[in-house]
Amino acid sequence: MTRCGWVGDDPLYIDYHDEEWGVPETSDQALFEKIILEGFQSGLSWITILKKRENFRKAFDGFDAEKMVKYKPKKMQALMADTGIIRNKLKIEAAVHNARAFLDMQEKGPGLSEFFWGAVDGVPLQNNFKTLKEIPGKTDLSTKLSKELKRLGFKFVGPTTVYAHMQAMGLVNDHVVDCPWHQKCYELGQNLSFSESG
Repeated sequence: MTRCGWVGDDPLYIDYHDEEWGVPETSDQALFEKIILEGFQSGLSWITILKKRENFRKAFDGFDAEKMVKYKPKKMQALMADTGIIRNKLKIEAAVHNARAFLDMQEKGPGLSEFFWGAVDGVPLQNNFKTLKEIPGKTDLSTKLSKELKRLGFKFVGPTTVYAHMQAMGLVNDHVVDCPWHQKCYELGQNLSFSESG
């Protein structure tokens, strides 16, 4: 079976590619978790984050934004001491900061799902790249969305991070054409009902 070339032979990475990457996701909560993890990934490999994902979920109370915005200095110190996650002070502070921005979006609108899916008119962008070299690291749209997210108060959401988020959450189909999951994600995208978001 010919998967996308970035997968390699790590079972965790294979499962992530086969079950998650590029599958359209409209849940506000899932989009929030991933954008936080993408922020932590900045400058690192995604497999590093993937191996620590369950630790992140435990450390950040399941990425419950209502709880995250109430973190006191003692909790922040505990996070900095947690060897199960990436102990980067700026990224940890940004995660808590982003929780507030996320709640503000939900309260005032648009929510995170509407923000992203509205940008692609509720239908995933379909690319037909043959090689990994053809896949961009960022696009005009990810640059635009990055600027808007920053305006809304998010941190660690540069154009490259935003594009990786779009790829992972199925807003754009960047499986290479000879990967079986290219067609699968295409079909899922065509059958997506944007009303499922929330």
